This record gives sequence, structure tokens and C-alpha cells, in this order.
Amino acid sequence: MTPASRQTQRMNDKPHRGTIFLEDATVLETEAFAGRQFRLRLRAPRCAAAAAPGSFMHVSCDAALPMRRPMSIMRVSRNEGWVECLYKMVGDGTRLLAQRQRGDVISCLGPIGRPFAPHPERPRTLLIGGGVGIPPMIFLAEALRGDARARWQPLVLMGSEVPFPFEARPSALPLPAMPKEASASMPLMEDWNIPSRLASLQGYTGCYRGYVTDLARNGLGRLDKKALAETEIFACGPTPMLKAAAQLAQEFRVPSQISMEEFMACAVGGCAGCNVEVRTPEGPAMKRVCVDGPVFDGASVFPIN
Repeated sequence: MTPASRQTQRMNDKPHRGTIFLEDATVLETEAFAGRQFRLRLRAPRCAAAAAPGSFMHVSCDAALPMRRPMSIMRVSRNEGWVECLYKMVGDGTRLLAQRQRGDVISCLGPIGRPFAPHPERPRTLLIGGGVGIPPMIFLAEALRGDARARWQPLVLMGSEVPFPFEARPSALPLPAMPKEASASMPLMEDWNIPSRLASLQGYTGCYRGYVTDLARNGLGRLDKKALAETEIFACGPTPMLKAAAQLAQEFRVPSQISMEEFMACAVGGCAGCNVEVRTPEGPAMKRVCVDGPVFDGASVFPIN
């Protein structure tokens, strides 16, 4: 084997080399919402330039904590060089992160992971986000809005059992396939002319009372065969929601892509601490959520037996 071929082999063995950047990001904005939720905007131009819907960052929360925290990317501006994420304060790391102020510098590693891959032959994209799984759906919706490969028809469904991190408003975009009681929407989606609906068990005004996957079932059940043949599901959220979304897709015979959430140590594939079992043509295999995912085919992770 020649030196050049050995180099090519090494690059093939490490497909993520040269695509993940370590940079000192500057805090541009931070905003607190009910339910201990926080929006964080960082100036991280290298990450912003390479990020895609479904990818994430590994963020250093504080110098006293050696372990980074994975953060889903919600929005980016490639021109202005910023990256935005939404997170919930659940432990010491995110508690310290929530104390960061404008101008503070945070070490970021990203973008990491295999992103969503919408198929133009299935322009009816059903985006399902639950809790802190909502941010990748916002990123994906914005990407579809700017993608001229197909006449995308995204529908964004969001579920939360804490107050949504935005002030919901009645939708001006009619959706005959949705229950009439589901009238609340995300204002940002309305501004983008993308229909959205909200679900919760908490009785929030205008929200469908139930799980977001129940709301999705309601909509899918009203589609004819032609519409279903043009439909693909994308989901991110807690594991039970992902399982329900993946199995719902199989029930209606539509493909699904799910973004997994797992605890991570290195987030670059070295420790294999975020392994999940995935069904492959060769049989069951353990895959790393950080670099083999976080996006997987839904049926490969949660098959209906």
C-alpha cells in the first residue's frame, strides 16, 4: 500500500476528521424561560458554517467541570457566525451554564453527528419535537424553508409538559387534518408560513390535550394513500416519544428519522459510552449516538416485532 493510499484509508476510517471544530465561543445572548429553560446564542463561526439540522455541539459549562454537555443546535446564522441552542437546567453543568453572561467565553466542540436527510420525493415532512427535542425541529424547518430542491410542505408538531419557551398564539394557517381544539402555534413558524401545532397534558390554552404523537396519529389518519406516499417523519425528544414516533411511522408505512438523546462523555466516538442497539442488514449492531447518529432510521432502532 502506497503512502497516499494509506492516508486515504485512514481518512475513510475516520469520516468525521476535519468536520468537527474546537473553538472559543463568545456568549452573545442568554434568555430564561419558565420551566428552567434557557436560550443561548454563541458566536461560533466555524460551527455555524458547518452545522446541519440534527447536529449538535459539545459545550464546556464551567472551568470547574471537565465534562462537557451535548446541546442540540436550534438555529444558526452562517453570515453572522452565531449558533443558538435551547436547554433545560437539570444538573450542576447546566446550572453553571445558565449563569454565563454576555461576553463570556465558552469552549465548544462541533458540529457533531449525522444530521437529518430529507428526501425530495417525500415533500410532506412531519416534524415532531418533544421538550428539549424541539430545537432540531426548528433548525430543520428553517432549512426546508430555504431548500429549493422540492416544494416542501413541513408541518411542525411540538409537545411539552412545561411551559413552551415562547408565547404561543392562535394559528392563522388552517390545517383541516388537525383537531379544531389544537389551535395554538409557535409564532416563529407562523412568521415563516410553516404550520405548527402544540400538544400537552397540562391544559395549556389552544394545545391538543394529549401526547404529541397522538396529535401526529390524528393527522396521519386523515391522509389518503397518495399523501402518505409523500410523507416522511422526523422526530427528536425523550426515548418513549421517539419509540412512539418510529412505530407510528411503521404503522402508517412511512419512513422516519429520529434523533436520539443519550448521555455522552467524549461525544466524538472514542469512549463508546452512548451506544444504542440498531438493526442492520447484517443483524443487530451497537452504534454510537454521537458520531454514527444522533439521527437514525426509526425502524432500525424501534422495530415493530
